[in-house]
Amino acid sequence: MPPPARTPEQRKRDVLDRLGRDVDAWVATADPRTGAPYMVPLSFRWDGSSLLVATPSASVTGRNLRASGTVRVGVGGTRDVIMIDGAVEALEAAELPDGAADAFAAATGFEPRSLSEHYLYFRVRPSRIQAWREVNELRGRDVMRDGEWLVPD
Repeated sequence: MPPPARTPEQRKRDVLDRLGRDVDAWVATADPRTGAPYMVPLSFRWDGSSLLVATPSASVTGRNLRASGTVRVGVGGTRDVIMIDGAVEALEAAELPDGAADAFAAATGFEPRSLSEHYLYFRVRPSRIQAWREVNELRGRDVMRDGEWLVPD
């Protein structure tokens, strides 16, 4: 028997905790012409309001992110899911706020600026965040809608 469903307040706290300490996510994009799905694991850094990921600019993911401007990101396992839908902004390392690339490298252990292949950073601004652990948490799984937390700070 699963534990009781978390309150919306606890779900939000758990989401923020996970985003602050996790670094791995599944990033799902789609080809804007054909709709063909594409999903890859990427490292991320949460800055309190957005996720930052990096991938080669010429990769399928990089092309899809630039073309569509949208993404779905999955964090966690199947029994502790955070699902994020968001708008994407492509940035060169020099366009990031001061210290953001260094913070990304420190948090993820990955330094795209040191590679010969051209990487872009992608800022993901969440529009919808869902969180659930078991079937008893499917109802009320939205913790953010239209970019606004459903539980105030």
